[in-house]
Amino acid sequence: MTERFVDLHTHSCFSDGSLSPAGVVRAAKEAGLAAVALTDHDGVGGLREAAEEGERSGIEVVPGIELSAQGKTEVHILGFYPDPESVPFQQTLVRIRDFRRQRMVRTAELCAENGMPITLEEAGTYSDGGMLCRAHFARAMVAHGWAASVKDAFDRWLGVGRPCHTGMRLFTPDEAVRMLRQAGAVVCAAHLNQLRLSNEETFAFLKSLLPAGLDGVEGWYTEYSAEQTHIYQGMARELGLICSGGSDFHGAMKPHIRIGQGTGALRVPYQALEEVRSRRASR
Repeated sequence: MTERFVDLHTHSCFSDGSLSPAGVVRAAKEAGLAAVALTDHDGVGGLREAAEEGERSGIEVVPGIELSAQGKTEVHILGFYPDPESVPFQQTLVRIRDFRRQRMVRTAELCAENGMPITLEEAGTYSDGGMLCRAHFARAMVAHGWAASVKDAFDRWLGVGRPCHTGMRLFTPDEAVRMLRQAGAVVCAAHLNQLRLSNEETFAFLKSLLPAGLDGVEGWYTEYSAEQTHIYQGMARELGLICSGGSDFHGAMKPHIRIGQGTGALRVPYQALEEVRSRRASR
């Protein structure tokens, strides 16, 4: 039997990716994936389009979302199968949209302070009608010649700890986990390498989220070394957590990352999705 693979971490133009939700699904189909999750930042506006394309293309589409939170470091939390009809969830999404606009106002101020006057309106011209993100400011920097590429813009200006980065976050990690669990989602901590914590600190951090309802970790990820994959999956087993996995695909925003393959070596087995569904069914 041919082994099947999935990608449970992708982004569309509804956040900071370059492809439409349907385009993400088509790319997953062309890559030979059995399933793909759309996990746009802080919103679910693209999920219906993705699901409809999945039905047309014959590929399984998993509804998802990625929330940003602030603990000791910046933390991203993935939620799979949130209930879109959940009133508290919808109310939270409205709060997130308002808060994200405040963050982008501050980003524009920081850009101007560093000699790069980029208005919200200009950044918005790169968003294709989706939620305004740092990546859209990055594209404006490239257009003005202030950065050589989107990656360069993040490395020099917009990434964590850089001059135009704002650490403003609406949630603490445990609040994000609880909110997603309340919406019926299966909740996984994303890209553990980006926590910038030691292995001991990462393990303690994950353990601290268990009372809030953490279900799993991202056990496969584009940036992980073989050693990190082994370590993080071991942490999951020790804590009774499942492992999701994905590329963090952004299309042309991160052209070095291919859907389902990352930079070339990533392969997330279908078993990862089966574990997500099993955890969901056990509720």
